[in-house]
Amino acid sequence: MTSTTTFEKHRESAQTRSSVALTINGQRHELTLDNRTTLLDALREHLNLTGSKKGCDHGQCGACTVFIDGQRVNACLTLAVMHQDDEITTIEGVGGVEHLDPMQQAFIDHDAFQCGYCTPGQICSAKATLEEIRAGIPSHVTKELTGPIELSDEEIRERMSGNLCRCGAYANILEAIRQVAKERA
Repeated sequence: MTSTTTFEKHRESAQTRSSVALTINGQRHELTLDNRTTLLDALREHLNLTGSKKGCDHGQCGACTVFIDGQRVNACLTLAVMHQDDEITTIEGVGGVEHLDPMQQAFIDHDAFQCGYCTPGQICSAKATLEEIRAGIPSHVTKELTGPIELSDEEIRERMSGNLCRCGAYANILEAIRQVAKERA
């Protein structure tokens, strides 16, 4: 004869899975997930979108950077069920082999990757960096808050500081970002 504790009864009645509709790279996906599934794990394990990488799984390396409603987010730090009806863009939605995004091309032009593990997150953050500067959103190092933000090396480095490259391709990443900014000017 088995005895069921109050905790076990509560656990059995608690909803541990939820249905969620995610719009990723313009395509709607309906999933039933454990409520604790991170967006990163939903992308990689349930949708086979493996471009976003699991580096640290603690939001410290930026390898999992994606866009949610146009804002960059570390996908390892947010739960998939929180993003019903949000517009999510992964590196797969940024550009592909047939049609590279200008930032992807700049990374190639400047050899801004070595092992490539951090590259998807770096590219997403680099694109966000330029959009934030264009929108006039200040960072911690922005010198002048009441006018256009200067695209300085210090400004770019600050905005990219959440993305680590263990190979040390930082100088090349900086040049790639500068190339795209120059092309847009």
